[in-house]
Amino acid sequence: MASSLLQQLLSLLLLLLPSPLRLREHLSGNHPVSANNFHPIFLVAGMSCSDLEARLTEEYRPSVPHCGAMKGKGWFGLWKNSSELLSRDYMQCFEEQMSLVYDPDINEYRNLAGVETRVPNFGSTRAFSYKNPLKSDWCLGKLRAALEDMGYRDGDTMFGAPYDFRYAPPSPGQTSEVYSRYFKELMELVEAASERTRKKAVILGHSFGGMVALEFVRNTPPAWRSEHIERLVLVAPTLPGGFLEPVRNFASGTDILYVPATTPLATRAMWRSFESAIVNFPSPAVFGRLQAPLVVTRERNYSASAQDMERFLAAVGSGEAAEPFRRRAVPKMSSFAAPMVPMTYISGVGNRTPLRLVFWGDDFDAAPEAVAYGDGDGKINSISGLAFEKEMRRQPEQKKQFKSIKINKAQHSTIVTDDFALHRVIQEIVEANNQKIPS
Repeated sequence: MASSLLQQLLSLLLLLLPSPLRLREHLSGNHPVSANNFHPIFLVAGMSCSDLEARLTEEYRPSVPHCGAMKGKGWFGLWKNSSELLSRDYMQCFEEQMSLVYDPDINEYRNLAGVETRVPNFGSTRAFSYKNPLKSDWCLGKLRAALEDMGYRDGDTMFGAPYDFRYAPPSPGQTSEVYSRYFKELMELVEAASERTRKKAVILGHSFGGMVALEFVRNTPPAWRSEHIERLVLVAPTLPGGFLEPVRNFASGTDILYVPATTPLATRAMWRSFESAIVNFPSPAVFGRLQAPLVVTRERNYSASAQDMERFLAAVGSGEAAEPFRRRAVPKMSSFAAPMVPMTYISGVGNRTPLRLVFWGDDFDAAPEAVAYGDGDGKINSISGLAFEKEMRRQPEQKKQFKSIKINKAQHSTIVTDDFALHRVIQEIVEANNQKIPS
C-alpha cells in the first residue's frame, strides 16, 4: 500500500518538476520505485545497432581468394567493429558476405550461398553498439544507463533483443524464417522473465527496432499478449505508412551503416540487397493523399503508388528489386492491425523532414539537387505518424489502450539521447511500473 502511494506521488512529481530536473532525478537514482516491483523491460534498438557473426561453409564461392580466408574456421565477427574492415583489407569481402539474395520461389530473403549468420549476445542490452564511436549512445546506451541507475539490472530485469537488421519483420500472415526463430526466442525470454518476476513485460523499441517490437507483438497469439505484455512503448518507430528517406537511400546510398573511409555509393549495392532497404517506402494509402509526386526528375515524376515506385526502382538501376517490393513490402504498407496491448507511441515533431526529392539531372548517383520539407522528426514524416495514430484510435479495443506523445524538436536519432526527450521516455517506463493504463 505504502509502495503504491509512493509510486503515485512520483508520477505527480514528474509532471510538476521541470524537465531537466526530472531527468536528473532518474539518472541519480533518487526515486522511490523498488527494483522488486519492476516489470522486466526488453529493449529493441535501432538499425545497425546489433552485431552479426558469420561462418563460411564449403559452399561459399568468394569473389576474390582472400575473402575465403575464414572458410571452415568457425564463427567470426562480420558486423561488429567496422574500423577493422580497413585494417584487414576486408571491405569487398564484408560487402559480399553481408549481402542478401531474394528467392522468388519461397518469397523470402536469404544469405549468399555458403554464408551463415547469427546475432550474438541475445538477451543482453550490451548486445547493442553503434558502429560510429562518436555516437555510441544512439543505440539506447544513455537509456540503459538511466535504467540501471533506477535499479534495473541487465539479464535480471532488463534485457536486449538484438536482431538481424538486414531482414524486415513480417506482418501477420507473411513468412520469415529468420524472424520466426527470433520471435520464438524472444517469446521464450519474455516468458522466463515474467515467470521469475511474476510481472508482465514492457517492450520498448526505437526506430527500426520499434517496427520489430510492434511486429513481434502482433505476431504473438492474443492470449499470450494478454498474459505477458504490460506495455508496448514505440519511440520514433518506422511505421507501415513509411517515409521518404528510404527512397533517397535506395537511390543514392546511405551512410547509416557507418563503414569508415568509404562512401554511400560504394556500399549501395550491398544496401539495396537488404529487405530493410525497401520495407519503409512511402505507402500509397498515406502519401497518396498529398496528390503530389515524391520524386521529381526531368524525364518523369514518381508518386507513392506501387506502380510508380516499381518504375523508380528500375530507373535507379535496380529493377530486380521490383518483385520483392511488390510481394513483401507493399503488403506491409496497409497492415495497420492494432497489437491490442497497452501502447505508448512517442514521436518527434517540429523538425524539417524531407517530403519531396528533386533530381533535375536524372542523376541518382548524386544527392538530390533540391528537397521539399514537411513536418516530422527529421527522418519520419508526421503524415505517417498521424495515419498510424488514426488507425490505432479507429480500432475500439486499442483506442482504450493507446497514448500518443509528441515531443517538439525531438529528432529521430537523438530522441533517446537528448535529456528533454529522454526524460519523457523514462516517465513512460515509470508509469508502466505503476501499472497505469494509458489515457
